[in-house]
Amino acid sequence: MDKGTGLRPVILIIALVSFCEARVVKVPVGSLVHVEGQAVSIRCDVSDYEGPRDQDFEWYLVLADDKLLSIVSTFDSNFVDSSMRDRVNSGEISYNKLGDAAVELKFKKVRATDSGVYRCSTPSTDSVVRGNYYADVELKVIGDSLKVAPVIPKSAVSEGESVELQCSATRGFTEHTFLSVTWSFRKESSPLEEILTFGPDDKIKVGRNYTQRYTDGGLQLDLRGSGFYGLILKRAKPSDQGEYVCAAQEWVRQGEEGRNWRKILEKSEEMGKVVVTPTELQFKVTLTASLNPQSTSEPTELRCEVVDLLHLQDGRLGMTWSYSTNTPGDVSQKKLTIASLNEQGALIADSQYQQRLDSGDIAVTRRESNIFILRMLQTRDADMGSYSCAVTAWKPTKQSGWEKTKEVQSAPVTVQWTPKIPVLQVVAHRVREASTGGSTFEMSCQVTGQNLKNLGYSVLIRFEETAGGKSRKVLSLSQDSVLQLEEWSEPSRIDSVVLEKTGQLEYRFRLYGAQVTDRGVYYCDVTAWTRHQSQDWIKAISAESNKIEIAFLHTGPVFNISIHSEANNVSPGDTVQMKCIISILEASPNTGDMAFDVRWFHKTDRAVDNGVQPLISMDRWGVVKKTGSNETSLERTDRHTFVLSLHKIEDRDVGEYYCTATPWLLSPATGAWNKEKDLTSASSFLSVKTQLWESLKMPVGYGLAAALIAGLLSVLLGLAVAHCCFSRNPMHTPRSRNKLMDHLEMD
Repeated sequence: MDKGTGLRPVILIIALVSFCEARVVKVPVGSLVHVEGQAVSIRCDVSDYEGPRDQDFEWYLVLADDKLLSIVSTFDSNFVDSSMRDRVNSGEISYNKLGDAAVELKFKKVRATDSGVYRCSTPSTDSVVRGNYYADVELKVIGDSLKVAPVIPKSAVSEGESVELQCSATRGFTEHTFLSVTWSFRKESSPLEEILTFGPDDKIKVGRNYTQRYTDGGLQLDLRGSGFYGLILKRAKPSDQGEYVCAAQEWVRQGEEGRNWRKILEKSEEMGKVVVTPTELQFKVTLTASLNPQSTSEPTELRCEVVDLLHLQDGRLGMTWSYSTNTPGDVSQKKLTIASLNEQGALIADSQYQQRLDSGDIAVTRRESNIFILRMLQTRDADMGSYSCAVTAWKPTKQSGWEKTKEVQSAPVTVQWTPKIPVLQVVAHRVREASTGGSTFEMSCQVTGQNLKNLGYSVLIRFEETAGGKSRKVLSLSQDSVLQLEEWSEPSRIDSVVLEKTGQLEYRFRLYGAQVTDRGVYYCDVTAWTRHQSQDWIKAISAESNKIEIAFLHTGPVFNISIHSEANNVSPGDTVQMKCIISILEASPNTGDMAFDVRWFHKTDRAVDNGVQPLISMDRWGVVKKTGSNETSLERTDRHTFVLSLHKIEDRDVGEYYCTATPWLLSPATGAWNKEKDLTSASSFLSVKTQLWESLKMPVGYGLAAALIAGLLSVLLGLAVAHCCFSRNPMHTPRSRNKLMDHLEMD
């Protein structure tokens, strides 16, 4: 194919794109209507242009016979016409660049004589003239003729009567403008609250707090025409008393097809104050403390009474109990709702007090039609603070519902006393001393408490190997007398410890068959708990007793433990044996008077320190337990030697091995077995020889397989591409044949 021929489509495409991209100058669509004296700005944008990014603009006023009056230019200060120079120099008329391709023409205070057609023009920076280089927009300046005249025919009404809010809104210029009227309400110094807006398109917008009232027919429009707009508030309530405002807004349609509304003027007038005289609901609320506690757990009773009740008729009373931690008169106090009785008499509890109300610890009742009671059976320290009640009057509505008409708040009542700090003391006494291994240790803990009521005590026995060292829990007795072993985990000695309550404030701990590992200090950790009616236990205070020591002399033999391995570097599949040897350094008892628990570990970290599970173990009765591979075994070859056998060694068997042992001695005096301290050997490292071919055969095999797969995929991909090119490209074969003939002719 000829190179020139191949470039033609590209040139054609570029030409078409260049032709489609033409300069576009835009101004607002439709007429711009503004009121005389207002600030006005007219925006102009340019797009799809060539040349520098920053574009210049010129503004003209289009006169009769298409003559142009120069106003402002972004690049020529002498552009302005002499008739406009004073207004431009004073800044009354100016321009503002909004960006590289946008500008606005600004009037500080537009005049009626400024009405006309304005043209935004952009000097050409394009290589070829195409598109539009200016756009026109019409500005209409109307006079400020909007007037608002509000009237309230009857400003003082009785509750239940209607209030008429009349507003007259007129204007001199009506072409292209529309009116809306808004009624608003203000109570004392609070901000204006919108009631209802009518217009500008004959639509009604109801204020957020008046939606239900409008739905119920309580708001009615009175539109008599000729600029008269009326709003009737039916069934006036005391809450309707306050100042009313009427506002009129003038609007124009803007944008394409006039879809958008733009407000050009607004005026509002005070309508005056409306006074609503109530005909029902009058009463006062008093709050007294019929029971005021002087200490924790005493009952509290507050009496909320409605007095001087008038005109309730077929209405109902509801009420709300509130609580504040701050003292009365503190403006920053925050109230918490305890519970409420609604107009139906149903109790509604706050989530923070739900449990206490359900359990009966707090009761909210209605003693008479006008008396409400709040009672706390057992007052807590956290209940101290200020309490108040609010009584609400309700009246029936036409829709068979209820409407709140009045709410009266009581003065606060303080519930306060001087709390007494709880005191707890625990003293431990030695009852029986463990003078030798196998004997019984017993101690007593006496508890003394002050300023505590409705008590229960929990007792925890703690043990320290050395005074001030790490504490370990032995067993506990809860405040509900539930006995539980804590960290006393020896299965054969579960029954060796006892904790019981021997008196109202006395607890005894016994340890049977004391052993060498039991030596240390023991003490009682006591917690006092209080419980209110039908409630869970609440922790009050804790205290620890003095420490009682078990310190009998150890007269038995001294043991040592060591490890011996036949080989430390073996081949895969071999069998390795390691010996755990226990030797006696001092006097040795008879063979039948001694036994060992032996454990083997395969890990770097020590089992005693980290609680690692043993690989295999044998208890003193000869029972073997495995947690590792089935290729391990453990046997006792003599009274002091325990042999670990590792069969069919693998790579995973590499690492450190060590053993631990627990000696047990039979006491000739008591006939009981006594546990000695645990022994831990040094470690032995086992390594496994690796053959060169064994280490390389898998990587080499994987590499060859991957290369073979990649080669096959490359061949298949090449065949597929060749097939697509020869079968689907109609130009390929003729062009190849022509090239072949050319080569033959040249030869």
